[in-house]
Amino acid sequence: MKRAYIYVLITALLFGTMEVACKIAADDLDPFQLTFLRFLIGGLVLLPFAVKQMKRRQVRLTGRDILVLAGVGFIGVTVSMSLFQLSIMMCNASTVSVLICVNPFFTMVFAHFMTDEKLNKQKAFILAIALIGIFFMLRPWDIQDGNSWGGMLLMIVSALFFGLYTVMGKVSQEKLGPFAQTSISFLLGAGLLLIVILLMGRPVISGVTDNIPIVLYTGVVITGLGYYCFFRSIELSDASTGSFAFFLKPAIAPVIAVIVLHEVILWNTVMGIALILAASLLKFLYDRQRHMLDILRKRTKQ
Repeated sequence: MKRAYIYVLITALLFGTMEVACKIAADDLDPFQLTFLRFLIGGLVLLPFAVKQMKRRQVRLTGRDILVLAGVGFIGVTVSMSLFQLSIMMCNASTVSVLICVNPFFTMVFAHFMTDEKLNKQKAFILAIALIGIFFMLRPWDIQDGNSWGGMLLMIVSALFFGLYTVMGKVSQEKLGPFAQTSISFLLGAGLLLIVILLMGRPVISGVTDNIPIVLYTGVVITGLGYYCFFRSIELSDASTGSFAFFLKPAIAPVIAVIVLHEVILWNTVMGIALILAASLLKFLYDRQRHMLDILRKRTKQ
């Protein structure tokens, strides 16, 4: 269990640097180009673990699996992460880093309509706290310097689509395993994004040689190693423990943005972070309680 928490901490630290690294990369690289490269590289890093997991589970990809994973990748990478990178160009990294962490709350909403995991009073209360946190992060009465309405709107839409991506991926993840589902959906999503890039006439490899360190960091370290540590934490414990990394990220990422990019954290940002952290903690405790109850029910049936 101690190893699981080490992986959780590493995941939080790596994901906590994501917005700052992507903000730096955005100075020289096209947003769609960076997103394509990031998830192509990240998907390839995870691929050996994906193949190993599929062999262990003795499953093979069918045509239907590929179509489903392509749909998952399109929503998660082609749409959500492209919007994410665009929003980074239009907002402070500290703002984006917190707003992206609300996607698990949107997942609850999508799950209500797409699965048997229905919203109840506890989930509605948690969602309400998160929405109030978003309100303070947006600061609609006086938008903070460095932020823009367009960028914040793109970020919220990105988080919505990533919540949808999470729900869509649950079925294929149960069959293939998290490494396989994530790696293949990343690669297919990157492939679909490449088509979009070519149709739009945007650069694919132009400028990459001058920015190899940041490209490799975002692709190998953040996307590849970050998701590897996240899934390892789940394997060594459970999903609720692994998700604790996303509870830590809103507290870590803004600090890194202040240190590296010299961004300013105002009182409303602190309030927004506190509320989203509170909602994340309540969700973590709720998921933990449900997990323990499920284990108890299974033992009772046996």
